Amino acid sequence: MEDMTLGSSTLEPTVWWAHTSAASDRLLSLLDEAERTRNTRFRLQADRDRHLIGRALTRLVLAEHAGCAPEDVLFDLRCRSCEDKARTGAGGQDASPHGKPIPVGAADGWEMSVSHSGEWVVLALAAGTPVGVDVERVSDSRDLDGLAAYTLADVERQEWDALPEFERVGAFFGYWARKEALLKATGLGLSGGLRRVSVTPPHGRARLVDWEGGGRPESAWLGDLERGPDYRSALAVLTDRTVEPTVHQAEVTLELLRR
Repeated sequence: MEDMTLGSSTLEPTVWWAHTSAASDRLLSLLDEAERTRNTRFRLQADRDRHLIGRALTRLVLAEHAGCAPEDVLFDLRCRSCEDKARTGAGGQDASPHGKPIPVGAADGWEMSVSHSGEWVVLALAAGTPVGVDVERVSDSRDLDGLAAYTLADVERQEWDALPEFERVGAFFGYWARKEALLKATGLGLSGGLRRVSVTPPHGRARLVDWEGGGRPESAWLGDLERGPDYRSALAVLTDRTVEPTVHQAEVTLELLRR
């Protein structure tokens, strides 16, 4: 993992991994009414399990850090893209609730990000500093050439095309995870445009290289998270300080979910 610039003190975000086998109906009590309603709307059980674990784990971890009950952890949804449109008078904002969840109330001041793919859910948490996390299951069943045109900046596409065929699938999802983690940290999400963000190739140390257009953070730390050969994952923290994440593996998270 690599930080872009060194600040005066170390920032220690926490990362929590959870396996979807930890899903249990009793976790539904940790969701608010809107979250439970949304959970029932997922057609596939796997999607319901990932959503349930992500929301329940977030409440439990935030409650532990904030010293409050899980039901006292509340969220506002903030869409950076819509805020930018409103500020410039561009119009086209989505009026429905959406965007990055921001803890409020008893957990005010904490920043969090959740991602899930395949069998894994990951939560990142930091005090007062925006974070973004992403995990992607490596799959060759998708049209990677078509996705690359949507995802990779010109230089990244050249680097990716030059890779041996057997490395390209994993590398593509490595690029994606790094870029989406950065976009999530800024609050823009995928609406910010993956091609506008350029990062180092996945076989090297993670680093933000370039950011076209608006929304570029003043500083950003970027690092890869290990999740085995079938996944790619990355963590982004919008800071110029040294970052040393504490990673809690699924066994530790399971104990928390079972309390």
